[in-house]
Amino acid sequence: MSLESALDEYPKALKLRDGLMCQTRPLDPGDHAAFHRFFTSLNPPELLYIKHRVTEPDVVRAWCEGLDLGRNLPLLAWDGDAIIGVCTLHQSLGGWKRHIGRVSVHVHPKFRGRGLAQALVGETVDIARACSLEKVEAEFIGTQEGAIKVFGLLGFSELIRLPDYVKDMQAITHDYVLMGLDLLTDDEYAGAG
Repeated sequence: MSLESALDEYPKALKLRDGLMCQTRPLDPGDHAAFHRFFTSLNPPELLYIKHRVTEPDVVRAWCEGLDLGRNLPLLAWDGDAIIGVCTLHQSLGGWKRHIGRVSVHVHPKFRGRGLAQALVGETVDIARACSLEKVEAEFIGTQEGAIKVFGLLGFSELIRLPDYVKDMQAITHDYVLMGLDLLTDDEYAGAG
């Protein structure tokens, strides 16, 4: 399978634990206003964990206008015309990490606890597998205990924890946590059952 064939499955409906149906699809260049609104809905302390200044409209607009789904594939969850979650698969198309994808996920505060993060990460891992990636990883600040737990439930394991290694946007140091998941190939995946 390939990225193109994996994306042919979208848009796709996802049913959350509480029965809410949401639509998922990759980010489109025209989504910049809704994407920016989503990031401004996150709680200010959470924004400290994001590596980019996502509350600045020009930053989000530049992402949307320069969209390259082969390198960065944001998978959006929509409730009507509002984005309620995003999970991004980041890929290096060459070099020594070309077989490893990186996953990040954010969920609107009003839609947490419904299994949306798990569903989006699951979808993104399936896309990574379709792209023939062999591993996926996720980075965290040590205080992101809830997110670390969610990824652990999905099979990710802690690969490394470096004390006081990273600084948030207020220059406060935090532990750096790297989690990883080995992906089965399509043949291995088919035989796993």
